Amino acid sequence: MTPTESLSLRHYSASPGSHSHDHFQILLGLSGTLDLEVAGHGMRVSPGGGCVIAPGDRHDFESSRGSVCLVLDSARPGWAHCTGQRHRITPPASALPLAHYLAGALEQGRPLAQAHGPALLLEAWLGSARADLPTPGPTRRRAIDWPALQQWAAQQWHRELTVADLAAQVYLSPSQFAARCRDENGVGAIAWLRGLRLAQARVLRNAGMAVAEVARRTGYRSPSALTAALRRAQHR
Repeated sequence: MTPTESLSLRHYSASPGSHSHDHFQILLGLSGTLDLEVAGHGMRVSPGGGCVIAPGDRHDFESSRGSVCLVLDSARPGWAHCTGQRHRITPPASALPLAHYLAGALEQGRPLAQAHGPALLLEAWLGSARADLPTPGPTRRRAIDWPALQQWAAQQWHRELTVADLAAQVYLSPSQFAARCRDENGVGAIAWLRGLRLAQARVLRNAGMAVAEVARRTGYRSPSALTAALRRAQHR
């Protein structure tokens, strides 16, 4: 997350407001309807709709019955691809559940929402904006640094890791990460994660560490669960 990025939930009311700022502002409607006039263009943000306001564009806003939006203030230059004459790119369907997830995460104070939410929103929004751009030639997918991800995961065994946790580390959606993991590693994301944990447990056991301590360090529920996992791996 860049220093100039901030993700927040904002409640709008019938009290009108008007301002401009030197960064992009991205709104995604969660409930109610927000009426806007952006650089002279009237528009409305309803649940599932979105708005990208370019730096320097004055915008007036009010919500006669109240509304809630997920709002991102960002200086990422990639948002320039999501602005247009009417300052609006309708987000793809995948952006709405992402917005609701991030809204819940913000309310619960989960740090990953602020850390990775802005990049995930841009990726989702660009999926819609690129539909209006000229068809590019063959593109190269952003490489996943699997060794770095493996090192990060090895430090997280004290908690229950999910595919979403892994995906957030490499700025992909969970479904994109799962597909990339299967394509590049030949196994699903959860199987890859279990393999990492078991491999680390095996290294610690071979170094002479007690089963109970290995189980604690690698996140197994009990020493017997670790022993069973090691035994299964031997018979495959």
